[in-house]
Amino acid sequence: MSTVERNQRLEGLSEKIFLDRYAWKDADSNNAKVGDVVLVLTKDDPKFPTKEVGEIVERSGQIVTVKTRRGEHVQTDVEKLTLNIEKTPEEMWDRLAGAMASVEKTPELQQEWTGKFRSILDDWKLVPGGRIAAGAGASEELTLFNCYVVPSPKDSRGGIMQTLSEMTEIMARGGGVGINLSSLRPRRAIVRGVNGSSSGSVSWGGLFSYTTGLIEQGGSRRGALMLMINDWHPDVVDFITVKQTMGQVTNANLSVCVSNSFMKAVKEDLDWDLVFPDTTYPDYNEIWDGDLDKWKAEGRSVIHYRTVKARDVWQTIIESAWKSAEPGVVFMEYYNQMSNSWYFNPIICTNPCGEQGLPGWGVCNLSAVNLSKFYDEEKHDVDWEDLATTTRYSVRFLDNVIDKTPYHFPENEANQKLERRVGLGTMGLAELMIKLNIRYGSPESLEFLDKLYGFMAREAYLASAEIAGEKGSFQAFDTEKYLLSGFMKNITETYPEVGAAIRENGMRNVTVITQAPTGSTGTMVGTSTGIEPYFAFKYYRQSRLGFDEQFVPIAQEWLEAHPGEELPEYFVTSMDLSAKDHIRAQAAIQRWVDSSISKTANCPADFTVEETAELYEMAFDLGCKGVTIYRDGSRDVQVLQTENKEEKKDAPIKEEVVESAASEAELTDPVAANAAVASPVPQATANELDKQYKKRPQILRGATYKINTPFGMAYITINDLDGTPAEIFLNVGKAGSDVFAMAEALGRVCSLFLRYGDHGQKVELLIKHLKGIGGSGAIGFGANRVESIADAVAKALETHVLNNTQDDHIPAPIAATLELEDFTDALNAELNSVTLTDAGHGGHGSHNHATSSRDLCPSCGSASLVNIEGCKTCSNCGYSRCG
Repeated sequence: MSTVERNQRLEGLSEKIFLDRYAWKDADSNNAKVGDVVLVLTKDDPKFPTKEVGEIVERSGQIVTVKTRRGEHVQTDVEKLTLNIEKTPEEMWDRLAGAMASVEKTPELQQEWTGKFRSILDDWKLVPGGRIAAGAGASEELTLFNCYVVPSPKDSRGGIMQTLSEMTEIMARGGGVGINLSSLRPRRAIVRGVNGSSSGSVSWGGLFSYTTGLIEQGGSRRGALMLMINDWHPDVVDFITVKQTMGQVTNANLSVCVSNSFMKAVKEDLDWDLVFPDTTYPDYNEIWDGDLDKWKAEGRSVIHYRTVKARDVWQTIIESAWKSAEPGVVFMEYYNQMSNSWYFNPIICTNPCGEQGLPGWGVCNLSAVNLSKFYDEEKHDVDWEDLATTTRYSVRFLDNVIDKTPYHFPENEANQKLERRVGLGTMGLAELMIKLNIRYGSPESLEFLDKLYGFMAREAYLASAEIAGEKGSFQAFDTEKYLLSGFMKNITETYPEVGAAIRENGMRNVTVITQAPTGSTGTMVGTSTGIEPYFAFKYYRQSRLGFDEQFVPIAQEWLEAHPGEELPEYFVTSMDLSAKDHIRAQAAIQRWVDSSISKTANCPADFTVEETAELYEMAFDLGCKGVTIYRDGSRDVQVLQTENKEEKKDAPIKEEVVESAASEAELTDPVAANAAVASPVPQATANELDKQYKKRPQILRGATYKINTPFGMAYITINDLDGTPAEIFLNVGKAGSDVFAMAEALGRVCSLFLRYGDHGQKVELLIKHLKGIGGSGAIGFGANRVESIADAVAKALETHVLNNTQDDHIPAPIAATLELEDFTDALNAELNSVTLTDAGHGGHGSHNHATSSRDLCPSCGSASLVNIEGCKTCSNCGYSRCG
């Protein structure tokens, strides 16, 4: 089968995505009849349902029998069917070409551009953004814009509820939303109107996140939300670490807006002030919109909350990103310096995937050129002429979307007419480079990327200027100011003809280039997504359509043509590249992107916190507008994975293969670890494990480490067997508390792990997988920062291993060793000591009423249950066991 036939005749997951998300649907599934091709729900799971494509072979009343593509017969109710008017991509292309051409001024122009748009849609040369594909010509309700940024909420209950309403309306119509929370006063700030204090910007972010999880967009996708906060906000550290508390802000991506001055403070180890406007300032509620620079420039007062070390805040960002891939960082000040709208519409936030920085009421208007279609096999080169034509037509296609889409908020329409922002991107880059035998990430590839994306930017800008000559420039266009942006200075220096065209004709669109992820559309058309290399050449994809095995066609075809051979070195995957190669490629493309890029630097599981910090700083230095990493296995659920975990869960344990402890891969991947634990162990295997257990001698020697944790002071005793740690005792909190019980359990489990088998790296593995585990708070900064009791154990183990290699046993700074005979007295003294300041009240000379150790609050789950006035009370949510 030829490539063209393969891509137009969709199969497998590609067909499922097309029918589920983009084909024009019949609103009434009762119209289903025998012979119809439908999508049938076969597993009704709220998080990960499964759908299959099939043909109706029988109907009796409301019950239908569907024969799936796999040959299975499914009997179900018609309500569980997705019935489509369009069955093929050709039908969709006809609809989209006609819809986008319909806004041209004359019938002749409409006919001309219907043909031109149809020519670039054909064979997936241009792949429209998901909202355009689903809505154009099919619905007057669905927005054709992928994502929105709404203005930062007004700092009041009414303002927050208004933003919530705006967000809900946009998401219900298929759009994602970005919100910058920096306009909301910090936690514990006084709210005079109610004679109380604020719960803080992060808690309101939790409300936006919760609501997002409730919204189903057209039955096929959840709402998408980006939450951001600026680096000067007093809640910035709470925001960075919020996802380390289970159940908080689970339905939003997070990013921190970082300024050039903050990065300077990081590099020079300077202090950093956390501030917020004076909320008592006259007309504060009407004036304050989240723009601190404007507030200061107009002479208004700010309140200084505290001074921190910039490096400490930066380190918190880095460690959190290392643990869970969040938060990302957007270099917002640099973004605005480069932005073409710098002089009239500042960028305040990005869309949920981070590729489009937008002002308040701004929108993403996206489509992607499929680069895999522009390989000239005869010349072994890019078909530059065809690419130029497609790029120019695509700019007009997107410009017409602005006039075709329904507007549900007049503010969106006013803003989009003011700037006419469009974002033409790409997919299929990795496939094109493989065809050209260029290894992604190599020095040769960086030169190629510069040439390719510079060429596309030139053609896109010339096209927009040409349309401006015909239809007029965007309303806010000012020739001299526009040409002063950082991006325009770069492109006009390299391509003077762009500047000349803009001076002559004006500019139709404030921006024209955006590199979006194209995850679903790229998978649908069978090519590499966005600007990313392939994740793998065989992988499994977990989505709301099910768990699907995927093969990359270009790799499969090469292997079939070269039996017995391995793929050449230019067949490269995300995990084959170094993280720095990812950033270098991003920076090379960013030079030619006037908006931004959705790009993830994939890292192996053993990528360190220090390497993460180096990577983030490298991204800033190379001119990237943002950076996000993903460390393999750092999240419980991955959309893409190279192993079939579904099969792994059901596979029996082979008796002839006995592991003395969980493998590193299982520890890195909780899904695999849980599967291994859940499998029954045969008796023979259990006996073998018993033989590997090292029994405890009567006497063991070791050391006790005193480390402060978010739950209070921990005493961690580590005893050695044959010179290696073999058991751990943990004492935290008062006897009878939940913290005490869990700490004891953690110590027992660690001891069991250390005494099984002869694996030489057990201690290192234990340190690696305990270190950095976060809870509801942290103690200390930098090297002395302790995230949780588990993190404290890792630090104690590190210190102990270091001491074992030194004759003099010099203690590390984070821990003080105690003689064993002093342990009981010291522990009792520590646990019986009380200080009112630990409960967040009073100060020098206050009476002591609160113990220094903390327990878990049964209401909010945080480590903030303290003994106040003889009663267990939560200092976080106010819960009291005394009622």
